[in-house]
Amino acid sequence: MSTEAIQDGARGRGWDWAVALVALVGLADATYLTVEHLTGQSVRCMVVSGCDEVLQSSYATVAAGVPVAAVGALAYFAVFSLATLAAYGYGGARKLLTPLVAVMFLATLWFLYLQAFVIRAFCTYCLISAAVTTTLTLLVLARRFLSTGRRLA
Repeated sequence: MSTEAIQDGARGRGWDWAVALVALVGLADATYLTVEHLTGQSVRCMVVSGCDEVLQSSYATVAAGVPVAAVGALAYFAVFSLATLAAYGYGGARKLLTPLVAVMFLATLWFLYLQAFVIRAFCTYCLISAAVTTTLTLLVLARRFLSTGRRLA
């Protein structure tokens, strides 16, 4: 194995660990929202005042009353797990990571649209989740294009 291949692998693992750490932030955020939803607690908004409107809307749950935040927590846990496996050299995990993060990013755009134009209120924790998912997307793209020396153009 060449020195360049070893360096590319080490850089790639660094990106994978970054993705795993960011996913933990998302997991903590989504887990908090899930617990608050399931216990019927009102979430305290820190920056904006629309948390209750967003989290009590019909868009806050999926089939059978499962909180959207629980789906998010599951997705963040999957990203964390796949990124950790990728960091340890499991290439198949990395192949699953990219489409998962892409779907999460599309869902984020949908939920931002709902908050802005349908519910007309914003939830601080939802915005944190959107920032985390956007960061994950940028990290996955950066890993894909920068760690292997490929160019965007």
